[in-house]
Amino acid sequence: MFVDSFKISHVLVLIFAFTLLDSQSLKLNSAPEIDDSLTYLWPLPVEFTSGNGTLSVDPGLSLDVAGQGGNSGILREAFDRYRRIVFKHSGGVSVFDRLWGRRSVYDISKLKVIVDSDSEELQLGVDESYTLFVAKNDGQSIIGEATIEANTVYGALRGLETFSQLCAFDYETKSVLVYKAPWYIRDKPRFAYRGLLLDTSRHFLPINVIKQIIESMSYAKLNVLHWHIIDEQSFPLEVPSYPNLWKGSYTKWERYTVEDAYEIVNFAKVRGINVMAEVDIPGHAESWGTGYPDLWPSPSCTEPLDVTKNFTFDVISGILADMRKIFPFELFHLGGDEVNTDCWSSTLHVKQWLQERNMTTKDAYQYFVLKAQEIAISKSWTPVNWEETFNTFAANLNPRTIVHNWLGSGVCPKAVAKGFRCIFSNQGVWYLDHLDVPWDKFYTAEPVEGINDISKQELVLGGEVCMWGETADTSNVQQTIWPRAAAAAERLWSKRDAVSTGNITLTALPRLQYFRCLLTRRGIQAAPVANKYARSPPSGPGSCYVQ
Repeated sequence: MFVDSFKISHVLVLIFAFTLLDSQSLKLNSAPEIDDSLTYLWPLPVEFTSGNGTLSVDPGLSLDVAGQGGNSGILREAFDRYRRIVFKHSGGVSVFDRLWGRRSVYDISKLKVIVDSDSEELQLGVDESYTLFVAKNDGQSIIGEATIEANTVYGALRGLETFSQLCAFDYETKSVLVYKAPWYIRDKPRFAYRGLLLDTSRHFLPINVIKQIIESMSYAKLNVLHWHIIDEQSFPLEVPSYPNLWKGSYTKWERYTVEDAYEIVNFAKVRGINVMAEVDIPGHAESWGTGYPDLWPSPSCTEPLDVTKNFTFDVISGILADMRKIFPFELFHLGGDEVNTDCWSSTLHVKQWLQERNMTTKDAYQYFVLKAQEIAISKSWTPVNWEETFNTFAANLNPRTIVHNWLGSGVCPKAVAKGFRCIFSNQGVWYLDHLDVPWDKFYTAEPVEGINDISKQELVLGGEVCMWGETADTSNVQQTIWPRAAAAAERLWSKRDAVSTGNITLTALPRLQYFRCLLTRRGIQAAPVANKYARSPPSGPGSCYVQ
């Protein structure tokens, strides 16, 4: 069959044009322009200068330590960990050097880390400051090629994270490079408390998943894992003093042993992260009665816990005594939120107990919370309670209480005005399970909003993003956490004026996209930044850096 050659040529031209157009559009999506005026470090350091040079980093990079804390095992383990991250493409040795016997000359062949203190105690307010200097050794500088100096090993950890972010693998030269050198960075966190809540009651998370989340927290310089272990749905933790409690777990395969908990605490510590445990009482505790039904006021009134029985407080004391051996952090969360006391007033023996003491159910709620606080304080813990306790009976709370905001704005100003310390977690902007809250809402939330007195601002310890687990399990928890948690992490670390000025779509979004891709390169399942709902998949083909 004869086909018009003129028509064929026109079809071929159109096909070529569409192919070219499509390839160009794909190229635009896959190769975004990097704005050299931005600093691609997350969170943004407090003070820094950079240049326009490029330095090569020896794949055999060695650690040179000094100072009283230079021999810390935490430091050496961290160096090995970051060395694997930075040199993951070469395993630390260039294939060309190995196969051809070549001896390359590198600008940076060692990293010197000076740690002034040999103390490895990790508590709230530990010094996390550091300085980092990266330059070509010209033989004249008294400072080495790459030097981190910190007062504590935990400051050194933060410096190592920053150094790792400066190091970039160049695929053409197959080498690790530091751009915009020389670098001088002086850095410290704005807030002492920079947390992430993880809920393992609504869905069980295996310990290896919890470890992955802890690891990812260290990349964003978060420093407190608030472990909401237990709730009304399940009681997965082993309590040796009351071994039937974990009968309240979903199944016998969804539990944490004492050894598991201890392992998580120590895994976190060597990354500079405290673990704050939570036992939410007297509400959110129905699962306790599976193992000990006497903790329920009645079979039809399964929470709040029975306020009338000494046994209830004996169990609480036993739990806290066992947990004190595992969790060294000075803060302990006692919950106290969403306590519906209706069934107390309809349960005969509780009603009688209240009448004998001339107490209302509101009085009994206060009595329970204050008695639990006394138990925690007797075990050298500082109690943290959700804001309902402050909203209901602020005048009677122990003055050491840390008020944890969650219901909305305005609570921290009221709490600090009365002399209480506060943690900011406004659910409208920092609840990760609220999938319709975009990254910029996380980024612009301000923990000290409405507090003008500097002395009162200092009572705000910091803030915490909350990963409630009703709709998140191992399959999607990390996509729900990241990258929005990183937006809050920079707010908590960096200077307020640095992250509150200018157009954040231009100053912060490209950097957050870059950090999200850094997380994915490190094996963290971080969701795209620019999607309508958190943890939504990409909308189509394109570069990681524009999604």
